[in-house]
Amino acid sequence: MSEDAAPSTDRPGFDPEIAAFLENLPAFGALDATTLPMIRPYSSAPVEPLLESRAVRRREESVLTDDGTRLPITVISPETGTGLAPGVLWLHGGGMVMGDRFSQIDIPLDWLDELGAVVVTVDYRLAPEATGTTLVEDGYAALIWLADHADELGVDPTRLIVAGTSAGGGVAAGVTLLARDRGTSSIAAQVLICPMLDHRGITVSAQQYPAPGVWSRESNEFAWNAVLGDIDRDRVSLYLSPALADDLAGLPTTYIDAGSAEVFRDEDQQYASRIWAAGGQAELHIWAGGTHGFDAMLPAAALSQAARAARTAWLRRVLNAVPAAS
Repeated sequence: MSEDAAPSTDRPGFDPEIAAFLENLPAFGALDATTLPMIRPYSSAPVEPLLESRAVRRREESVLTDDGTRLPITVISPETGTGLAPGVLWLHGGGMVMGDRFSQIDIPLDWLDELGAVVVTVDYRLAPEATGTTLVEDGYAALIWLADHADELGVDPTRLIVAGTSAGGGVAAGVTLLARDRGTSSIAAQVLICPMLDHRGITVSAQQYPAPGVWSRESNEFAWNAVLGDIDRDRVSLYLSPALADDLAGLPTTYIDAGSAEVFRDEDQQYASRIWAAGGQAELHIWAGGTHGFDAMLPAAALSQAARAARTAWLRRVLNAVPAAS
């Protein structure tokens, strides 16, 4: 804990609608090695109910990683469309230790509905079974797959979006840094929703929300320890913990949001500030009273609807500013 960190009792409270929802949730302590196997089966939901009311096509594929592992990929496309569509690579949340490619998929499906986007979502490997940058390399392999298959998917290669929430937001940031440094796929924008960016847990907000809670500092520490494994904490890769990156220049335009009442608030705000300092463009929203992942947990709440609408409006502006491929 940093010397200037505020006491855990001195912290922003929850939005009233979200607070009422949280009061009705079963009490949950910190995530640990005992509770993880019990929670994993419930960390995703079937995608079929979300697709039944939509005119979409679903395609199951796989991507081969550099180490020879095949990862499942699902492509969800509008059934009809005019011209080339934006392509969204979706990276799910779950603390890097749980969830699957359909976790929080309703978020990018909003962009399919509103923007005609093709959504590609991947089952990147999870900790503690996979450690280090494996998760980020998995996401990067999915990005390259999307770029390579853009033509057959009806995707505009100049309008590729890398997006994710929570752990997936951190993986998305790492994938975007990898793409920049390797000079491979061109990314039009990244959308980082309450991203998990810093393994060190040194900000004020990282200490303000102990267990019990939706995502507490103890759960955060457990998850980071799971993915770091035996890695020397002084030699953590910037692609795994993007807050370590010295240089944030040359990144695509970026959207970052978080709640004011969550562990990741400060590291997310700092990441946006450092993009600006490097001459890049970022839009930052800190939603007053939002807990971690509030719009995924309670999408009908007024705050959630405002957050989703703001993201979609930003993406529409960004995509409209990109000349479509001929």
